[in-house]
Amino acid sequence: MIDLKNSEEIKIMRQAGRISALALRAVGEAIRPGISTMELDIIAKEFIKKSNGVPSFLNFLDYPATTCISINEEIVHGIPDKNKILKEGDIVSVDVGACYKGYHGDNARTFPCGVISEEASRLLKITEDSLYFAIDFISKNKDITTGDLGFAVQNFIESNDGYGVVKNYTGHGIGRSIHETPRIPNYGNPGEGVNIVSGMTIAVEPMVTIGSPDYKVLDDKWTVVTLSGNLSAHFEHTIAVTDSGVEILTLE
Repeated sequence: MIDLKNSEEIKIMRQAGRISALALRAVGEAIRPGISTMELDIIAKEFIKKSNGVPSFLNFLDYPATTCISINEEIVHGIPDKNKILKEGDIVSVDVGACYKGYHGDNARTFPCGVISEEASRLLKITEDSLYFAIDFISKNKDITTGDLGFAVQNFIESNDGYGVVKNYTGHGIGRSIHETPRIPNYGNPGEGVNIVSGMTIAVEPMVTIGSPDYKVLDDKWTVVTLSGNLSAHFEHTIAVTDSGVEILTLE
């Protein structure tokens, strides 16, 4: 069952989203060659706590950290580690969520570490553009389904030759739980899925690869990597669907 939110709930989620966005910014500003992903995770954890929030991911389904930090060919769910040290030219996907007064915000961004390749820069741009394409599609179209959205996003991404849309890992509803119904896939068929209606709060999060989107899960049971070893990027916002369009909740 989809939990539609009222104006008071969205007001709280706006603050949860702001804490999440500022935590993501704090991590992004600390990214540099030589820093470990565990150090970045600590920055996020401390920021969320001092903002009167609670890390959304920590202990969710036994996940052991505040953030997911995925490097280069890692698509999502990279576990922070003191021995994972960033290098010049890496691309670093950071996913972080915060809970405030019982409601969650969730956002992600892929950051460059120092100077990155033209190929990596283009991947980041296409993935970020696909996120805002999705948000704009919801805002401008009434009576659409999650399948309509996924179909449009997939076409947008794949219209750029050489890029793949990751399957099975998707966006999601969000509110009192970090993951609620419905699933918000970045692929699909028109008319399928559920209707996107006012009052829904959802996390929209395209995950895009260079080349094939085929993947595997590593032995840690969390980290998802491309089978090809090619780069992957990930951008995400939490949004509220309103009568007049869309409000992005994960804003600074």
